[in-house]
Amino acid sequence: MKTFRLCIAASVALSALFSVLQLSFHGDISLLAFPAAALFTSALAAVTQVLLLKKGRIACVGVARRLFQYEPFVFLTAFVLRRAGGFGTPFALDFVSVLVWVALLVLSFVCQHFLNEKRVYALSPEWKAEHEKNPPRPRTGMGRVMFEILEWVDALIQAVFTIVIVNIFLFQLYEIPSESMVPTFLVKDRVAVFKTLAGPRFPLSRVGLPYLQRYKRGDIVVFRNPHYSSDRRSEVKTFVSQFVYMLTLTLVKTNTDENGELKSDPLVKRIVGLPGEQLILMDGTLYARTEDSAGFAPVSGDGGWAMWNAAGSAGLYGESGGYATGRPVLKIEKLPISSIYASQIQNIGKDSSRWRYTLSEALEIEDMLYRNTLQVESERRGLDLVSAALECRALSEEFSRYASGGSATDAAVEGLFDKNALFEYNLFNSVNSTTVTLMTAAGGSSWFTHFLTDWIDAVDGGVSGLSLLSEEGAVTGPHLVGGDLYTDSLFRLNVMVKLVFGRLVLNTARLTYENVGAGQWQHDSFRAEQFEKARLLNEYLMRMDQRNMGLFPPNGADGKARYIAAGSYFMMGDNRYNSTDMRHSYDASLVPLYEKDPYSAMYFSNLEPQAVPRSRMLGKAVFRFWPFDRAGFPGAEVRR
Repeated sequence: MKTFRLCIAASVALSALFSVLQLSFHGDISLLAFPAAALFTSALAAVTQVLLLKKGRIACVGVARRLFQYEPFVFLTAFVLRRAGGFGTPFALDFVSVLVWVALLVLSFVCQHFLNEKRVYALSPEWKAEHEKNPPRPRTGMGRVMFEILEWVDALIQAVFTIVIVNIFLFQLYEIPSESMVPTFLVKDRVAVFKTLAGPRFPLSRVGLPYLQRYKRGDIVVFRNPHYSSDRRSEVKTFVSQFVYMLTLTLVKTNTDENGELKSDPLVKRIVGLPGEQLILMDGTLYARTEDSAGFAPVSGDGGWAMWNAAGSAGLYGESGGYATGRPVLKIEKLPISSIYASQIQNIGKDSSRWRYTLSEALEIEDMLYRNTLQVESERRGLDLVSAALECRALSEEFSRYASGGSATDAAVEGLFDKNALFEYNLFNSVNSTTVTLMTAAGGSSWFTHFLTDWIDAVDGGVSGLSLLSEEGAVTGPHLVGGDLYTDSLFRLNVMVKLVFGRLVLNTARLTYENVGAGQWQHDSFRAEQFEKARLLNEYLMRMDQRNMGLFPPNGADGKARYIAAGSYFMMGDNRYNSTDMRHSYDASLVPLYEKDPYSAMYFSNLEPQAVPRSRMLGKAVFRFWPFDRAGFPGAEVRR
């Protein structure tokens, strides 16, 4: 009995201390924390110390036991309320509050142990005699019905709070919202994430368990989306939405952004870049180097995780796909499509009048797009820059014969077209009207010359040296424009766009000058060939930011390499063409293909890579529990 009394006294005293720690003097929701904690403390003291211990009313045993069961939950709620206000709390206050809460949690279990029906009456001879003299009477009628209802409500509330604590500190369930991790995870898959080693924190505070998790390349992790604000208001909203999400076992989502759209938070991606590395993604191959390495080398294993062609991965069109067994990755009717046409397919494997493509048609389109991608990349790598420079000069010289607009000031020439007109799609789509403008406007011929030839002078040292030097497999070096493969590729794509546009303009000018009717232009085989090249270039540039990424982190202003900071990681989805991940921002902007060319062609880019600090990582996705037919541990497969 003495130990029991000490535990009760300690619990009440710590409850009072915890209540005082939750005092707030701000006119917001944090004002509710102290009253909630203080009222519960008063009830706990009255039932346990006054009625039970002082007056010996053993009828209060059940009530006392219930109070200790609810003690951790009530005080955790008060902790959250205090920190949900607009002003927050100091770290020291959070730390002390957490220590007191942990002590209360331990004491609540100890007190519940003493208050167990099999033990409590043995604590005192008087209690034992009273219990034997007045055994509890069975409830009947409406009293029994009400008691059963209250028992169910009590069990539900305790289960809810237990789930919350388990989700915060042990493991949590998440639903896969998109196809970015196909084939490892499909849309609507549900996974469990072990959180204890990942340093989970108490809600709305910086106090938590020590960070013991060790990550390696290839780990599939769940992390807070760094694209969203992490201010106090957003964190409170996120916590409430996650509370609802956890209580409904991932069924109800309420976490929305300022536009009312559901947030993509948290994210599930694969770690591909480690601390101390600099990365570059080029033509679908991820390269990495460290401060100690001689140069970039392909990242081992990444080619097995990355999926670029859904049709090939399904084993339909000959590209190597599937796991080491040689079997297809997934049954074809279950494979979401990795393509720009994915949103047009709702019921995979089923025809629907609402959608434009069936599954087989979409797979054929995906395979075609991928093969077109390889074709453009091959032509880009093989582009002879010396020949391209000679052709651009020849095109501009010949066009001057058809131009009748005369000269203009430099300012007038520069202002002839804005950057929207230089958007690569607009260049090709408006080539007829643009040609008429160039032929008739003052300075039109000069603009065309600048557009076709200024890139030549934008290369340090000229293009002849670049074309003669070659280092097979090198990712960086003086033979590359800008010093690396990515910048060099953008430079070459810019030249390819200019060549096709220049050929089309000259072809249009020649046909116009020769009075060939517009109805006959479609029979011009050269013109048709160039428009096909334009279509392939536009198709490639639309998806280029999914397949390529410049140096990350970028080199410093002094040209020296920089590396991913300690404790930070870089993540991408496996389904690379259909994954908006740490490579991208959520907004695209019109940018030049080659910045040093004042007349560069433009394209829309959302590249804005960023690493994720360990503090935002919630843990590894350790088990897929739904659907049951694919339940298991993800990441165990080894793809070719």
